[in-house]
Amino acid sequence: MNPSKLIGIVLIALGCLGLVYGGFSYTKETTGMKLGPIELKVEEKETINVPLIVSAGAIAIGVFMLVAVGRR
Repeated sequence: MNPSKLIGIVLIALGCLGLVYGGFSYTKETTGMKLGPIELKVEEKETINVPLIVSAGAIAIGVFMLVAVGRR
């Protein structure tokens, strides 16, 4: 399989996931306070939103790459 076709398929898949979920979240662990050998850990939940235009653009570029490679 041609690398550009593979990249096109991955972009389409990521764009569809971005449209369905709208973003993703992860947990970040930080040290809140350190007093000698005792540490206080804090878990913070971070959320990253994926804009609709980015997801649609990824799908469009992926389709373009598949079509452009298919015509060669």
